Amino acid sequence: MDDRSPATNASPGAQDSNAPSRARSDRPTRIRSLDVLRGVGVLGMLATHIQLFAFPSLARWNPTAYGDLHGVNWWVWLATSVLADGKFISIFAMLLGASIVMLPGRAGDRALPAWRAHVLRMGALLVLGLLHAYLLWYGDMLVPLALCGAVVFLARRLSPRWLLALGGLAFATGTILTLTLTWSAAQAHPADLAAWRQQWTPRPEIVAVEIAQYRGGWAAQMAHRVPAAWEIQTWYFVTRLFWQMTGLMLIGMALFRLGVLSAARSRASYRALGAFGFGGGVLLISLGLWRSFATEWDLLDYVLVSQEFRYWGNLLVALGWVALVMLLCERGWQLGRVAAVGRMALTNYLLQTLICTTVFYGHGLGLFGRVDRAGQFLIVLGVWAFQLLASSAWLGYFALGPVEWVLRWLVYGRRPSLLRSSPAAAQV
Repeated sequence: MDDRSPATNASPGAQDSNAPSRARSDRPTRIRSLDVLRGVGVLGMLATHIQLFAFPSLARWNPTAYGDLHGVNWWVWLATSVLADGKFISIFAMLLGASIVMLPGRAGDRALPAWRAHVLRMGALLVLGLLHAYLLWYGDMLVPLALCGAVVFLARRLSPRWLLALGGLAFATGTILTLTLTWSAAQAHPADLAAWRQQWTPRPEIVAVEIAQYRGGWAAQMAHRVPAAWEIQTWYFVTRLFWQMTGLMLIGMALFRLGVLSAARSRASYRALGAFGFGGGVLLISLGLWRSFATEWDLLDYVLVSQEFRYWGNLLVALGWVALVMLLCERGWQLGRVAAVGRMALTNYLLQTLICTTVFYGHGLGLFGRVDRAGQFLIVLGVWAFQLLASSAWLGYFALGPVEWVLRWLVYGRRPSLLRSSPAAAQV
């Protein structure tokens, strides 16, 4: 995603916002707050995704299915559930919506129509996501983001009020569909319901099969990876992800138009948004978690009640993170390394997969199922440190991340310059 906008719209969060000569030109300037927010989103997603890399897949949704939940492990899981799980992918989706609004009438120096540039970009993301999902990691989010991004482009010129209304409606549709389908399934044949419950709390031998697959070689992993990716991209996408991601992108479009994502609002408004987001979101998520433990993670109760508390709570906490990042940008915090990660968001997202699959899967160190939640968080800290340092160092010499460079080449049909053209181009 490109986070550049005409310099005449530069906000307090943008670089060179006080340069009159640039403001009079047609050249774009990067909006720093978007780079920082995107960097926070990419780094934060790893805190959640590490569970899918390191543990059997069900353990992310039902923590009692696998792994220790005592002591430090408990606190790591709780903090991740309340503050990270589902929040940073929400931020990422909102930022993709913002980038769609920022598309100019004519894209790039080849005067490529914006709609064509967008279609090519979403197509490239879709292909990249499919390769990512089926060859490396089933938890890929590029495919749903690309498909939803292709749809929301049609709404890019709507007013913020309409974008918020449509975004809220789309987001709520995910809840309506889930409740309707789950209630229908609960009335189905008892044997079908029993089979569903068994998948929710699988027998140890079933868990052992998944562990053996991911401790094996790349070919052995495909037996789980392919069907898991297919389910996410078909049934789960149609019934949940499409509505969730589409709603978030529309909300992101509105927030950008209102100046929320470019650090252009007052500090008081960001403090109010942060208090509302973190306060309301943490309350909803905590109620959902309390109910899950009270019902011993009963499947139907989780899907009908607890999951929906978390679904809406995740959106609120994501808004809280947005407000916090914008406040830090307004206060002049030096977040250059985080912004560098954001400028190379796609590269860093895929790099996290390469690092974690090498650590946990059998073609690498084979630690799948062997590292507890506290140990996983230490690995997350290590990856964060590496990406913060490596991204900043890379952009000291190059203008784009390697994946971003290839993507721009594919979209515009000509190879962009990779080397940094001037010291100013390295500002992050």
